[in-house]
Amino acid sequence: EANLPRETPPKIEDFPIRVSDIVRYRDMDRQQHVNNAVFSTYFESGRVGLIYDKENGLQVEGATSVVARLEIDFLGELHWPGTVEIGTAIEEIGNSSFRFIAAVFHKGACAAVARTTMVLIDQLASLVEAQIALQRAFAVSGTRLTWA
Repeated sequence: EANLPRETPPKIEDFPIRVSDIVRYRDMDRQQHVNNAVFSTYFESGRVGLIYDKENGLQVEGATSVVARLEIDFLGELHWPGTVEIGTAIEEIGNSSFRFIAAVFHKGACAAVARTTMVLIDQLASLVEAQIALQRAFAVSGTRLTWA
């Protein structure tokens, strides 16, 4: 099983939502490459713009969302100085959750791919209202992507 080929990494063009971030000196570890924990921050930067988009965002009034699961496949190293581009898309919407797929790129090469499951926490609105709002935002934004 260890010798099975990896899936072909996605391309930045596969993602409808794209943001840039910088590689900071403080992001490096003792091996002089970006620490693996920093990648979760890059993925957060990618999904926040989509969640809070004023026109087609996924945030539901009276509710909030929290990370329930984060899976990262590391495909390459990143180094300082530099910039990264984060591509983000919706992979799946459930009854009270949604899953993002995202990738971090440097100079066109994919350094990591992540799946993040967010769960809506009902504060004031009902989960049914939250689901309707998520489905509406999903239909309008066209940000769905599936990467196998």
